[in-house]
Amino acid sequence: MKNILRRCPWPIADDELYVKYHDEEWGVPVYEDRKIFEFLILESFQAGLSWRTVLHKRENFRHAFIGFDYRKVARFTAADQARLILDAGIIRNRAKIQAAIINAQCFLQVQKEFGTFSKYMWSWVDGKPRINKFKSSRDYVATSDEAIAWAKDLKQRGFKFLGPTVVYAHMQAVGMVNDHTMDCFRYRQVNNCG
Repeated sequence: MKNILRRCPWPIADDELYVKYHDEEWGVPVYEDRKIFEFLILESFQAGLSWRTVLHKRENFRHAFIGFDYRKVARFTAADQARLILDAGIIRNRAKIQAAIINAQCFLQVQKEFGTFSKYMWSWVDGKPRINKFKSSRDYVATSDEAIAWAKDLKQRGFKFLGPTVVYAHMQAVGMVNDHTMDCFRYRQVNNCG
């Protein structure tokens, strides 16, 4: 009999990309600024949509946003914005496209102040992942005190489309919190990554 892995309740079993994201990336601590910026871009485009939608457009986003190179994105011009609004491979929301460029510029300012964006980001959880003990999908939360405070700080720094719910989703994605359910095979594995 084949051993079936127990997972969190949210990945859609017949969506290989979604399952792979859950099994390999979600909740694993990320410290590299370029990867952090990638998740910030993707999470901000997800606002009001499903993560599955964004995940299936991820490679198109990678191409459209020059490999998520925040230095290059920060220099995007009106012509770049026009190119992106016509790109059917991404989510063509003018306000979110403009926000991505503004967020890249703000990202650079945070780097200048803290040395790395990672150092700034991880300071919101005292440098180590928060380990939650969720038993089922009923235990999931949409935000946290840290996400609310961080979103407020990001807004004061000029970031766009990064409210508390989006920020909490980012925290889950980059491993600032481990929100795998306790019966998920990744729960212990991710705890050992932090």
